[in-house]
Amino acid sequence: MRRILAALSLLAALLAPAAASAVNPKALDMGKNVQVWYVKDHTLPMIAITAALPAGSAYDPKNKAGLAAFTADMLNEGAGNLTSQQFQQALSNKAIRLNMTPQRDYLVISLVTLTENAKDAFRLLGLALTRPRFDADAIARVRAQIVAAVQQEDEDPPNVAAKAFNAAYFGDHPYAHSINGTVQSVAHISRGDLKTFAQNHWVRNGLRIAVSGDASPEMLKVLIGSAFGKLPAKWPPALPPVNHAGSPGVHVVPMPVPQPTAIFGLPGILRSDRDFIPAYVTNYILGGGGFSSRLMQEVREKRGLTYGISTSLDTLRKAGLFAGEVATRAAAMRQTVAVVRDTMKAFAENGATDKELADAKTYITGSFPMAFSSNVGIANQMNSFQRVGLPIDYIARRNALINAVTLNDVKRVARRLFKPDKLTIVIAGTVQGAPVATKPLAAGKPPTPAQPPPKPLPPKTGTPGPKPPVASTTAAKPKEQARSPAAAAPPPHP
Repeated sequence: MRRILAALSLLAALLAPAAASAVNPKALDMGKNVQVWYVKDHTLPMIAITAALPAGSAYDPKNKAGLAAFTADMLNEGAGNLTSQQFQQALSNKAIRLNMTPQRDYLVISLVTLTENAKDAFRLLGLALTRPRFDADAIARVRAQIVAAVQQEDEDPPNVAAKAFNAAYFGDHPYAHSINGTVQSVAHISRGDLKTFAQNHWVRNGLRIAVSGDASPEMLKVLIGSAFGKLPAKWPPALPPVNHAGSPGVHVVPMPVPQPTAIFGLPGILRSDRDFIPAYVTNYILGGGGFSSRLMQEVREKRGLTYGISTSLDTLRKAGLFAGEVATRAAAMRQTVAVVRDTMKAFAENGATDKELADAKTYITGSFPMAFSSNVGIANQMNSFQRVGLPIDYIARRNALINAVTLNDVKRVARRLFKPDKLTIVIAGTVQGAPVATKPLAAGKPPTPAQPPPKPLPPKTGTPGPKPPVASTTAAKPKEQARSPAAAAPPPHP
């Protein structure tokens, strides 16, 4: 009964109400080169923490693609004197949720626990970070799961297109390879590689931590110290600059599928750029606003060429990227690409309308508080701001920055970003028929839309394989569910 009540309390905590206007993070001093923000919330007896370590796939050695993700997947596979099954049972016994998400620049760790179990939760996390076992049986099992996941990805057009886009866009930079690696690269990752990567990248310097929940600053200092205090105080190797940004033109990866997927992109801007907020609003109007976006109206509503089309403005430590995705019939792909280019060109030349800008501001500012609707959401959102170098008062100022964007800002940024002749376009599938002339943007009644694109693949841990039984509170280890070329998960609010 106690465990049932604990699980119910944890579920309720995930749904705890909060609002961005009420979130006022404070800084906690945990020593040099470690950034900690926290929000006190005693509404429910739970604590959520999101931490980012400089251990993303960008740090993979050239011939060891997937090493960062493989190492991350070993985080709950045994530590200290606890085997994999014992470690996960210890999490389950205390209703502790531990999740690891390797991204391009960072390994993002999420921990959710009831306050009464916080001491054990943070102790187990610290044990996993500082004394990982890397047992042979666990390595073999996780390797098999990764290989199965990669093989599934390589049969899915959206994933194939995203991987090929990264390779074409980033060239020989580490951002070019898949977070998961390849079947061949994963096969050559050894126990020694895993240990060395953890020693060099599971470190204190560059650590970003965000906490929300039922804990005082004094209590948090003790808990955070138990989890991260014994990590080595050193920096990881520096990331190389991005010297290759795009391969303009259309690149086709042949696949025998009736509905190919296209990933298209252009150089974006860094998060530190003063034009980032106007660019985010601009992207929302062009392709990031769902059914209200220009591209959705032109490609789907007017022409029925696709079930959906979307774009995003992605930011990495060393690069910014504007990227989009669309799936359509093989015979309609040429026309779809042409409409995307013409829509982008018209937007760059003419900018947005008053209504488009007003609607974008209303949605972007109105949806922002939803990111802070739980302690988990607060910790995740704050940590996303930490990872891109934003100041601690950004939450309070963010909506005012959005509302300050003008039509002239949108037009200026659209001209800066949207250069259709420079698009890198990667199509996974087949492109049938001769080139089709672009229809006028004021097309009439559309035909029946194309069928929906395939559903995203399940995370790696959803693949069959002999894994010790774990409770539902032990998180899966997703990596590349999101197909945005620059990201491993849906982006948080900017």
